[in-house]
Amino acid sequence: MIPNRRQALLTATSALALATTSGPHSLVAETITMPTKDSNPISAIRFCLNMSTIQGDKVDIREQVRIASKAGYNGIEIWLRDVTRFTEGGGKLEDLRKQIADAGLKVESAIAFGQWIVNDDAQRAKGLEQAAKDMDVVRALGGGRIAAPPAGATNGGKLDLVRAAERYRTLLELGDKHECVPQLEVWGFSENLAHLSEVLFVTAASGHPKACILPDIYHLYKGGSNFTELGLVSGSRIHVLHMNDYPGEPPRDKINDADRVYPTDGIAPTRQILSTMIQNGFQGVLSLELFNRTYWKQDPNEVAKTGLEKMKAALALVS
Repeated sequence: MIPNRRQALLTATSALALATTSGPHSLVAETITMPTKDSNPISAIRFCLNMSTIQGDKVDIREQVRIASKAGYNGIEIWLRDVTRFTEGGGKLEDLRKQIADAGLKVESAIAFGQWIVNDDAQRAKGLEQAAKDMDVVRALGGGRIAAPPAGATNGGKLDLVRAAERYRTLLELGDKHECVPQLEVWGFSENLAHLSEVLFVTAASGHPKACILPDIYHLYKGGSNFTELGLVSGSRIHVLHMNDYPGEPPRDKINDADRVYPTDGIAPTRQILSTMIQNGFQGVLSLELFNRTYWKQDPNEVAKTGLEKMKAALALVS
């Protein structure tokens, strides 16, 4: 428990200092291959398909796995709603885990919306209960990370960031028990955690050694963050980056998820973003997350293939 703002600020300062100087912690070390001194750090970066890109809720999760594998990805970022649909239809998690492994893929992250951050105590308790169940599913599929967005707090007023930090710590401690790391996600459209500075404060003030952030190029833009702020974050505190781009029109206040485009097809400073993160030690996962309705009308195999090519081309800009 963080008793007051002064202590929170002191905690934030020390934790942020740790974040910018320390190496990966145990779980990160298990999932991120550290290159040798003479190797290219970019070679450790992996490519992942977030299933929103191919309108995953319309594609059976077994087919999602086949599409990602065929396109040449290293991993997948699943949506828990798709797994629920699979199990409710009689599917078994152990069979899905085997299919994923046999396809040469890894569950790098998972998307869920447990309301762990809200002010209402009863609602928050239910959110934590849901988060625990979601974490167990992720672990059963061989994964070890889950997104932690400010679900339930996107409107209705600003949260006290000190309280938010306490709640994130509670979620992280839950993750310790279930062997799954919750990644604090930036949501640019939200009243809370829309700006990277808010996410950095909450992460640091949580005081937990596995605190980490889940940035998204579109959301950083939508929320008004300055991409240079990524230079404040140790690469080991970013396990996954949601890769996408955005056009010059509509303007920031009008743009929405459906306007996301393939990496390097918009105006985002993609080279700057990747260069900054890599210079700070990022060796994690680039996950293609798009919600473009035009892409959804296309062959999902071609969309997945094109997206991977675009991400590789973006990374090549900094190599």
